[in-house]
Amino acid sequence: DPPHYNIWLPGVGIAAAYGAIIVVGLVGNVTLMKTCLSVRSLRTVPNLFLSSLALGDLLLLVTCAPVDASRYLLDEWLFGRVGCKLIPLVQLTSVGVSVFTLTALSADRYKAIVQPLDSHRSSARRSVCLRVSAIWLLSGTLAVPEAVYSDLHTFTTSRTNETFVTCAPYHRAGELHPRIHSTAFFLIFYIIPLLIISYYCFIAQSLRSSVDIQAEGHLYLQRQIRSRKRLAKTVLVFVGLFAVCWLPSHVIYLYRSFHYDRVDTSLGHFIASVCARILAFTNSCVNPFALFLMSKTFRRHFRQQLLCCSSPQRLHSQRSQDTNVTTMCVEHKTMSFTLILINVCLGSFS
Repeated sequence: DPPHYNIWLPGVGIAAAYGAIIVVGLVGNVTLMKTCLSVRSLRTVPNLFLSSLALGDLLLLVTCAPVDASRYLLDEWLFGRVGCKLIPLVQLTSVGVSVFTLTALSADRYKAIVQPLDSHRSSARRSVCLRVSAIWLLSGTLAVPEAVYSDLHTFTTSRTNETFVTCAPYHRAGELHPRIHSTAFFLIFYIIPLLIISYYCFIAQSLRSSVDIQAEGHLYLQRQIRSRKRLAKTVLVFVGLFAVCWLPSHVIYLYRSFHYDRVDTSLGHFIASVCARILAFTNSCVNPFALFLMSKTFRRHFRQQLLCCSSPQRLHSQRSQDTNVTTMCVEHKTMSFTLILINVCLGSFS
């Protein structure tokens, strides 16, 4: 007989929230990648980093978000032992790509602000491609232990003594392993990158006045510095969003690891866990819209890319409207010119 799964009705609402995040994130990140890669003027070093960041977010939304949503719908793990090892690998790789890309972006913006007189090198794109590849390789390497130790384990609730099977990186036996794992995870994928980013931001802020003095009397250089400062602010917004969205998830993970001898089944812990997970996945869909709000150039191209993805009927109707407006303008100008010509002729005859 096929296995029978019990669907938890409150989990339907939670899964719907996950579904909305997935749809919004797919639209935003695909459009961001298409905009940065198809528009020649936007193929810059920061935008290549942003495309890599969007690809990591897409990977997380497509693979891990549906699996996480299924935990609240059904009372059994559906993806087997292979899925138990593959999903943590993909999730941790995506998190590493996000935080390490933001760190590389901060370093790049620091260099662009404090060294505005450096000429543009022809090998910049090759260099950023190598750095992006190194970020993905490093993230995947750091995620390998997660895949090795993750397995299906049986747990027992403390109140009802009910047992359930789920995917976890370690079993209940031994309290030292969970604490080491969660602390290392928190330091490598959150604290240390944010400290490096803060250092770059502090140094760039302290050297900004001297850079402004160098740009005095150079109009082109002043415009370039203002553009780089605006982009630096955008990177800071991305970093702030990452820090806010992922902090609750890290805190919940640390709490569970240091209280691993029992399963907390309280309502408060459940609500906090759900909110933390949803907030973490929300970070994978907010970056394109934050860039949309902060950059006029990206906003214009973003709308054009969305318009290209619209239905042919909508495009045809819009083109028809544009044609009608153009025709009316031409007819109006023609009539005005005709009336002027008639008046001139009448004046000459009189």
